Amino acid sequence: MQFNIKGRLVIYERPLVMGIINLSPDSFYSGSRTSASEVMARAEAMLSAGADILDLGGYSSRPGALDISADEELHRLIPTLRELRANFPDTLISIDTFRASLAEACVAEGADIINDIGGGDLDPDMFRTIARLKVPYVLMHMRGTPSDMNTLTDYRDVTADVLDNLAFKCDALHQLGVADVIIDPGFGFAKTLDSNYRLMAELSAFTAIGCPILVGISRKSMIYKELGITPEESLTGTTALNMAALMQGADILRVHDVREAVETVKIYEALKRNMRPEKRLITVKSAGNPLRGSIL
Repeated sequence: MQFNIKGRLVIYERPLVMGIINLSPDSFYSGSRTSASEVMARAEAMLSAGADILDLGGYSSRPGALDISADEELHRLIPTLRELRANFPDTLISIDTFRASLAEACVAEGADIINDIGGGDLDPDMFRTIARLKVPYVLMHMRGTPSDMNTLTDYRDVTADVLDNLAFKCDALHQLGVADVIIDPGFGFAKTLDSNYRLMAELSAFTAIGCPILVGISRKSMIYKELGITPEESLTGTTALNMAALMQGADILRVHDVREAVETVKIYEALKRNMRPEKRLITVKSAGNPLRGSIL
């Protein structure tokens, strides 16, 4: 996996961890809500724990979230972005926004990546703006808007439909000259509980597009609703699904809890080092009777 970051080729040989920094006061997970005075301490803690990217957002995209103006979102993002860039000059900073004007303003202030929950659908200028800015772009799948996406969950085949949508948009972006596209199936966005798990079970299908895959399931409803718990109690489920995502080909984990995700990547890398390329027939004896089985 490699990215062109403002003319500098950055190459990674392992999955990356993206730490979430929410500046919105109404994020679905209360533990992620960060005031301006807390941002630097949280960023430093994430980087110390091994985060590769910091993802800064000022707009809550939880179902039914209140809409805010572009000016309000910009007011939340820019001062914090400036401070992050000043304090952590070498850190990759992603901006979570669906607005092209904010993407442009934030890149001008030092942002490296744009993470668009709308996948270009919420702002018709986004694709052309990204092509002009020449920055890596996270293309996420969603239908509708955060306020109505839960009414748009009817799919013929959720994996095929999401894959087709992302592949079509990737092609459009490449034709505009965007070199670095990261795809995100959009867990929790216009998906039912079962649709989310179907996407996770079939995540490896998305490797066919040929772009890095970002997975963002941290403490989401697909975990806490399935387990009958709260977002605050969903770290174990998050870790389990992050490992499942890595095993299916995920390249970037977007998380609230960086240390646990970094450890998950390390365990995955240890497993990968010991995976055999082909199935192997093994024979063992139990009470004198030969037992045969194949392993991967």
